[in-house]
Amino acid sequence: MKHPVVERVTARIIERSAETRAAYLDKIRGAALRGPARGSLGCANIAHGFAACGPLEKLALRAAVKPNIAIVSSYNDMLSAHQPFKTYPDLLKAAVAEAGGVAQFAGGVPAMCDGITQGRAGMELSLFSRDVIAMSTAVALSHDMFDGALLLGVCDKIVPGLVIGALSFGHLPTILVPAGPMSSGLPNAQKSKIRKLYAEGKAGREELLDAESASYHSAGTCTFYGTANSNQLLMEVMGLHLPGASFVPPDSKLRTALTEEAGRRVATAVPIGEIIDEKVIVNAVVALLASGGSTNHTLHLPAIAAAAGIELTWDDFAELSAITPLLTRIYPNGTADVNHFHAAGGTGFLISELLDSGLLHEDVQTIGGKGLDDYRTIPRLSEGDLRWVRGPGQTGDPGVLRPVADPFSPDGGMRMAKGNLGHAVAKTSAVKPEHLVVEAPARVFSTQEAVQAAFAAGELDRDVVVVLRYQGPAAIGMPELHKLTTPLSVLLDRGHKVALVTDGRMSGASGVVPAAIHVSPEAASGGPLGRVRDGDVIRFDAVEGVLQVLDSEFASRPIEGAAPTDAEWAGTGRELFAAFRRVVGPAEQGARVF
Repeated sequence: MKHPVVERVTARIIERSAETRAAYLDKIRGAALRGPARGSLGCANIAHGFAACGPLEKLALRAAVKPNIAIVSSYNDMLSAHQPFKTYPDLLKAAVAEAGGVAQFAGGVPAMCDGITQGRAGMELSLFSRDVIAMSTAVALSHDMFDGALLLGVCDKIVPGLVIGALSFGHLPTILVPAGPMSSGLPNAQKSKIRKLYAEGKAGREELLDAESASYHSAGTCTFYGTANSNQLLMEVMGLHLPGASFVPPDSKLRTALTEEAGRRVATAVPIGEIIDEKVIVNAVVALLASGGSTNHTLHLPAIAAAAGIELTWDDFAELSAITPLLTRIYPNGTADVNHFHAAGGTGFLISELLDSGLLHEDVQTIGGKGLDDYRTIPRLSEGDLRWVRGPGQTGDPGVLRPVADPFSPDGGMRMAKGNLGHAVAKTSAVKPEHLVVEAPARVFSTQEAVQAAFAAGELDRDVVVVLRYQGPAAIGMPELHKLTTPLSVLLDRGHKVALVTDGRMSGASGVVPAAIHVSPEAASGGPLGRVRDGDVIRFDAVEGVLQVLDSEFASRPIEGAAPTDAEWAGTGRELFAAFRRVVGPAEQGARVF
């Protein structure tokens, strides 16, 4: 029996989205009825399209007798998560051919790493890169040559960008193809300890670099449960991965078998625009909450939903969070990593528990054309053959993964806060209960470098609400502020009441510091963060959802400060994105540029 709140939120989204969803479905169904576009291409057009193919492929494409599958990849060999994709195109082409089709590498999309750009100017392009990836995906699919798509991507903005781009071609069967996590390295608790010691000047750069290198040490996705691994779990729950594909390591025979199976299945998969409907979006939100996933998805899921004609709001997140139990403890919400989660039962156990509790919609479309019940299963190799078997009926490690009957927390650990400072997202799943309510004087900054300098000078060694403004999408592209986690957590460890309030992002790797993030409207758009002054007492109550300056005259104050001008916001390629700052929408609507 479906949970009444899940039913109510779903019905509200369906009603709210009725007109835009209908228009979207009309568009993609019209495209599907017209059939493969290459059949109507001019002779010169199609000759260009298959010029580099072999003779048999040319014959098949010329006669339009076989499906042609586009491969779109985020491969590069600098980023560990994407390096395994190097060999995928040949594997996929062979698998598509085995299933009676042809595959072409249609295009690449950029893939940047937030871990590398943290605290650097390049981070200010990170969120905008999602929409560049969406546009790049659309360019790759725009040649009217294709009957389906295989999308290769893993990390933060890449997967949402690929999905948004593919939804513009929503009539095409589409499968997301993951690469899997690297093996576990230095334990997360030890890594966090070294970071704190370094922030306090008690450890040197070489010691810190040794620790970081032991954590991020090989090909594959970083193993903490940030945005990259939240992406993988969500793609599976949304029915866009093969069941159980998310966290199989990249150097295994099972990973190769899953990649090949994606190639064999894609031509007969359900079109992506039919799969991603209102129920699937609700399933994604519930799974995000139950797993303690990345706050970045309060931006990405509304943007993905909008691309499918669906309106998802932060209030929907908040209402679902109140009834969704937290079932995992994966760093930063615990000390385990995604490999431990996978070994404890992983996505199969999590999905099964949420389905049995009425928290997920089972009656949805997936790439296999069946409901979500298929995703209770896990893949196995048996004498070289890929098969799916029923997942475990109980958790393999209750310290990492629990049933709904015995959750880590009764709610999903993500709250929305409102007040005279605006509307904000608060991730509470990793915050200790005694830190969830903070009332303290503000210290106002406009750059994260200034926050770090104040910490180093001892100016923040007290109860404090750090207000970091002019970090939103219209200001400087809404960078992640993960570099602030360590100094602010040091202040927490010293016994101070500490919180962060910002119109920037805090990343999927953060969580121990109470933070009201994505504050909307942002300061650069005239939001009330621009009225805050040093010494203002701010109440941030993540339990009751309150974000308030305790001053009756606050609303009448003038705005202080400003975002950088275009001339100031330059270097590291930023000047090429100036137009994005002018057209980007608010965080509540996904911070998208179209």
